[in-house]
Amino acid sequence: MLPMPAQVVSPDTPDIEWLALTPHLVMAGAAVVLLTIVSVAGRRLPGWFAAAWTVAAGVAVLITAVPVWLRVHDQGPSSAVAGAIGVDKFSVFLIVLLAGVVVLAALVADGFLRRESLDGPAFYALLMLSAAGGMTMASGNDLIVLFLGLEILSLAVYVLVAMHLRRSESQEAGIKYFVLGAFASAFLLYGIALVYGATGSTNLVDIQESVTGQPGSDGALLMAGLAMLLVGFGFKVAAVPFHAWTPDVYQGAPSPVVSYMAAGVKAAGFAALTRVFVAAFGAQAGDWKPVILGLAVASLAVGSLLAIVQADVKRILAYSSISHAGFILVGVQSATDAGTAAVLFYLAAYAAMALGSFAVVTLVSAPGDEGVSIGDLRGLAARRPVLAGAFTLLLLSQAGIPFTAGFWAKFEVIAAAVDARSFWLAVIAMLAAVVAAFLYLRIVVSMYLEAPDPDAPRISIPRGPALAIAIVVLFTVVIGVYPEPLTNLAGDALPIIMD
Repeated sequence: MLPMPAQVVSPDTPDIEWLALTPHLVMAGAAVVLLTIVSVAGRRLPGWFAAAWTVAAGVAVLITAVPVWLRVHDQGPSSAVAGAIGVDKFSVFLIVLLAGVVVLAALVADGFLRRESLDGPAFYALLMLSAAGGMTMASGNDLIVLFLGLEILSLAVYVLVAMHLRRSESQEAGIKYFVLGAFASAFLLYGIALVYGATGSTNLVDIQESVTGQPGSDGALLMAGLAMLLVGFGFKVAAVPFHAWTPDVYQGAPSPVVSYMAAGVKAAGFAALTRVFVAAFGAQAGDWKPVILGLAVASLAVGSLLAIVQADVKRILAYSSISHAGFILVGVQSATDAGTAAVLFYLAAYAAMALGSFAVVTLVSAPGDEGVSIGDLRGLAARRPVLAGAFTLLLLSQAGIPFTAGFWAKFEVIAAAVDARSFWLAVIAMLAAVVAAFLYLRIVVSMYLEAPDPDAPRISIPRGPALAIAIVVLFTVVIGVYPEPLTNLAGDALPIIMD
């Protein structure tokens, strides 16, 4: 008698909501298609093609994000790919922010890459792949998916930092960032393993249910896992004491790469930090809030004080970035809806300020991307008055001067801290803002009150960086005068963990 044939069981395939994944697919697919086109067409393509393609890809992501936002607004948040990707206004807000950063970074990089003879699709393809990883971090509904997004983002940035092969500083910065980034990734992965051991899952929905509804979970193991996760995220957002790489990497990396790191990488890191700690582990806020408070205070103090003694503008802006990370952590520490909205507002405002500031540094730097000291900016107002005016506005915005986007960003996070009754943290943040204002005024004084160097080279301003600076200056002024649109969008874009 012949044996009965074994029953064929079809594998379970997850439901995929393609509309929700469209922005991710457009950004990642554009990088692959760009490499394919360049490999086929070769030198027949014009020099501006890769930059134009990247700008078009970023605009396409912005367009595809609109129907996703509208669907979430009408039908509420959901998840895609078997619950691995969260589809809420929080993720869409960050996707739009990262797409805008890609557009502006591509505009800034175009003239720089031509000047440094680094033309080619490598920068733009890596930029889009890194942004695609950042979008996955912002949307990750599972710790493993979030980790994969972080690695996609990080590996591309490691190469971008070291891409200037004729500068030893760029190579050194790339190696340093890679080694320390690998340690941070190891901490993050070990933290995921500990959280899995404590809760039995890596899915944020299951984790949330475990920590809120099952008090029998291993509390010590969970706290150790949260500590490891915080180390990994702290590295990405350059929070003290995980900031040691930031000044050296910012100084050695190509200036357009630094503009993307300060705006895009920091936004993706804080997006993941907020989704995991505030949304998934909100029930454990009493355990992790004191640690976040300590990181915020340390970042505010170190970033503001050490920036004062720097002479290189990129190092000044690097320590300034650490200080800004401290302000954003003030919003995270509140663990409230108002705090999360303040974090999103601050990320959008700081992305504009950082991109514009490093765009000016890119234009002022000499061929070879040599360092720009405060002395190199002497008399910039006499040589390039419009450029000096734009830089001054962006620096004043970072200082939190009224009628700028930076003022409202600082106001929102400090107000959230007061609402959460973290009064001492709010006072420390205000004092740090006063100290940081001094370092920005040093640069302004050098540009306007000191005589220009007669041997200073002429500063050429290509159309791409000029357009990028004009966009961020307009954004800074408009939001500074009328912040309600961005405030309302940030207030609606709260992270919601959905099965």
